[in-house]
Amino acid sequence: MNTSILSLSCPMPQLDFEVITLGHGSGGILTNKLLESGVFDLLKNPILDEHHDGAIFELAGKLAFSTDSYVISPVFFPGGNIGELAVNGTVNDIAMCGAIPKYLSLSFILEEGLTMKEFWEILLSIKMAAENAGVHIVTGDTKVVERGKGDKIFINTSGIGQVHPKANISIHNIKIGDKIIVSGNVATHGIAIMSVREGLDFETTIESDTTNLNHTVKALIDEFGNDIHLFRDPTRGGVATVLNEIARDVKLGINIHQKDIPVVEEVYSACELLGLDPLYVANEGVFMALVSGEMADDFLKKLQTFDNGKNAAIIGSVVAEHPRQVVLQSRIGGKRVINMLVGEQLPRIC
Repeated sequence: MNTSILSLSCPMPQLDFEVITLGHGSGGILTNKLLESGVFDLLKNPILDEHHDGAIFELAGKLAFSTDSYVISPVFFPGGNIGELAVNGTVNDIAMCGAIPKYLSLSFILEEGLTMKEFWEILLSIKMAAENAGVHIVTGDTKVVERGKGDKIFINTSGIGQVHPKANISIHNIKIGDKIIVSGNVATHGIAIMSVREGLDFETTIESDTTNLNHTVKALIDEFGNDIHLFRDPTRGGVATVLNEIARDVKLGINIHQKDIPVVEEVYSACELLGLDPLYVANEGVFMALVSGEMADDFLKKLQTFDNGKNAAIIGSVVAEHPRQVVLQSRIGGKRVINMLVGEQLPRIC
C-alpha cells in the first residue's frame, strides 16, 4: 500500500486549525486536539491506547535497544519523507543487532508554522512504515518550538526488540577470509536528497531506498545463524566509513573491488557531476554483512531472493595484510587506500 492509497482510507480529520502553533505544545486543549485526533487515533494499538507516560509490555530473553534522531532536509524527498525514514532507521538499527524489532517510541519536535497537511502526510508514512515492519508505536512525546528554531519537524525514535536465538552478531567474530556483502545499490539515498536540495536537478528521478530490512535479516539468521558475523547499515559516512571502523576495531585489513560494488548508473553519474565518491554517500535501505567465506555464496543467493536484496553483491574480504586499512582495487587494476570520511560530505541526509 502506498501513502496516497492510505490517505484515502485514513483521511485527515476535520480540525479547526491548519498550522501548528506554539499552543499545540502547551499541554492544554490544542495539544489534546492534535494528539487525540491525529497521532493516537491513527497509530492506535492496545499499549498506546493506555495513554500512559510510558509503555508497559513484556519481552523475554536477550534484548536489543536503539535510539536515533532524524533532522533530514528537506523533510519530503523522492521516495519518502522523514516519517518513514524515522521508523525504518530505528527498525534497521535493531535488526543489525540480530534482533527482531517489536516496539518503538516516537517523539516529535514541531516548528511553529508546520501545516497540518504536511504533518498528516508524515503521520500516514509513519503508520505505513510501522505496519510494513511489523512493529508497534507504544509511547512518545510532542514539543513545539518557535518559528525559525527548527526546520518544520525533527523526529526521535527509539526501538526495542528480541535478539534472535540463532544470532551471534559481534565484531569479535570477524576473521580472516570473511566475505563482505552489501545488500543493494549504494549511494542512492544521499543522491536522492541532493537531487531536491539547493535547486539541483538531474535528468532522471533518483528515489531514496529507505525501507525496512528486518524481515530479510531475520530470514538470513534463520538459515545461516552463527556464520553471520556482523551486520551494519552504512548510513552517514557510507560504505567506506563502516569498513574503516571495522578494520580499525578488528586490527585486520579489508580488500574491496570497485567493479563489484553495485551502484545505479544514474547515481554514479550524479556522483561524478557533484564530485562525490559513492562509497562515502549515505544509504537508508542497504545493509552490509560480514559472513564466513565458506557460505558466502549461499548467503548471497538467499539474499538475492528478496526484493530489497536483488542487487546484493560480494564486494571484498577480510585479509591479514595492511591491518587497519581498507584497500580498493580499481576497475583498471590499480589500488588505493580508502580512508574514513573527514568532515561532512552531505549535511542532514538522515
